[in-house]
Amino acid sequence: MQNIFFLIFRRTRLPLITLVLTYAVTVLGLVLIPGQDPQGNPWHMDFFHAFYFVSFMATTIGFGEIPYEFTDAQRLWVTFSIYATVVVWIYAIGTILTLVQDRSLRQAVIERRFSRRIKRIREPFLLVCGYGETGSALIRAVTERHHHAVAIDIDQERVNLLQLENLREFVPALQGDASRPLYLLAAGLEHPFCHAVVALTNDNDVNLKIAITSKLLHPDIRVICRADSHDVEANMASFGTDFIIDPYDKFARHLATALHTPGLYLLHEWLTGVRHQALAEPLYPPTKGRWIVCGYGRFGRAVYQRLKEEGLETVVVEATPDKTGIPDGEYVIGRGTEAETLEQAGIEGAVGLVAGTDRDSNNLSIIMTAKRMKPDLFVVARQNMQDNQRIFDAVQADMVMHPSAIIANRIRVLLATPLLYEFASLAMHEDDSWACELISRISALVDVEVPEVWEVALNETDAYAVCGVLPRGQVVTLEDLLTCPRERERKLPVIPLLLRRKDTRFILPDDETRMEEGDLLLLCGTLSARSRMEWTLQNEHALAYVLTGQARLQGWIWKMLRRNEWGETG
Repeated sequence: MQNIFFLIFRRTRLPLITLVLTYAVTVLGLVLIPGQDPQGNPWHMDFFHAFYFVSFMATTIGFGEIPYEFTDAQRLWVTFSIYATVVVWIYAIGTILTLVQDRSLRQAVIERRFSRRIKRIREPFLLVCGYGETGSALIRAVTERHHHAVAIDIDQERVNLLQLENLREFVPALQGDASRPLYLLAAGLEHPFCHAVVALTNDNDVNLKIAITSKLLHPDIRVICRADSHDVEANMASFGTDFIIDPYDKFARHLATALHTPGLYLLHEWLTGVRHQALAEPLYPPTKGRWIVCGYGRFGRAVYQRLKEEGLETVVVEATPDKTGIPDGEYVIGRGTEAETLEQAGIEGAVGLVAGTDRDSNNLSIIMTAKRMKPDLFVVARQNMQDNQRIFDAVQADMVMHPSAIIANRIRVLLATPLLYEFASLAMHEDDSWACELISRISALVDVEVPEVWEVALNETDAYAVCGVLPRGQVVTLEDLLTCPRERERKLPVIPLLLRRKDTRFILPDDETRMEEGDLLLLCGTLSARSRMEWTLQNEHALAYVLTGQARLQGWIWKMLRRNEWGETG
């Protein structure tokens, strides 16, 4: 607010001084110039009447001469005063109009209004730095679940686009450089309800600066950063960044998982899917034969290393090896969009193709050329722009790597269900048959959409009713929580995936497991089952029915009717 007042007074200082001086001179002139009353006696106008006359004269010009008719000398001075005050007012009004349109003032007012709105937030929110494709995908996923977010972006056009988005929750947005602490603080970095900061800009240095600032100014806050190089990842990890996401390495690991344990890959896709997303079909990438990797940038290099670790014969096609580097194996110089280059790479004997350049047009051309030469190729495509989704759907690649979608989905899962990644790390130690069995159990619960995955904490907030009976010695098992609160004989379509009790993890816990206060549960099932389970967790009467089979009377009317019935029968 001080900046706004300072800017206004600085810009209007000269017009205000000019206006005051003009009024002072004109008022003084009217006071000093003598006049005559109707009897011809001389008189002098006092300062009050002079100021009153100049005030309405300068704004209206036409209320007449007061208190008596002016002399020629007074009229001459008034004539001068009219033109002087009109010119000064035009100058002042023009300055004010220019000030209103001034970008600095408008930005200061916007920042002030933004800061006041952030201070009024009384629910947990996520601070997103960078509203590009990744930021927009993350905010849409977060607001779909009725969570709150605040956004900062250096581009005003992106901020305007965010304000036009049809989101479930209102997202305050500010145009500013997120690497400057001033804007991070204005966006609520130190706000008590800010529970995480996400750095998603396309500049590694900016993301690094955001992470450092966040950890220094708010050490307890969770910081999630996007990084495109291993050096930056190591730097971020050195000062305690909670989660560092490299979409290229992450996809390369997924591809490796699909190669040797396709069941685990499919299980991960189902459990991390977006609500109402269709169930993915099983994938079986070829584990023997030649793979062609077109593009040896950050993505191509990550995939190439994974394929080599899996023992697959891999050849790289790169147009500018002097910039990207030369792989330690076979490579061909070229873009991969020409049939001649693919022939040199051995397309006739290849089983898999990775179109991984940083241009969608080249990737689409590579896929179409390769499929025309060998239709049965297993194709992995890199999609750089979300706007090209329809085109990549049409090309029918077996796997599509969209960096923005990978990062947004990973962050969404980390914030909404952090236990899911603990479950995933434990599941990696299981064999593929274990994953296939769990997939069959999940497919029995859901039809065509991915299951709902959620967490339950046995505390006063998430499980009020359960925490109310546990201290009294009441035994509550996992089976009780999975019982339908309407029909006690029926079990809810829910699968418990993980139980965390203090520092111990139990994967796929038994139904007979006794619940303890402070337990954390990871569950998957249908959305309606989640709602009914919350009823059991929170409602004392529903929990009592599940535990005893008896429905307690609720409300004083039913209790009175029941009491009257007992009185009559007694």
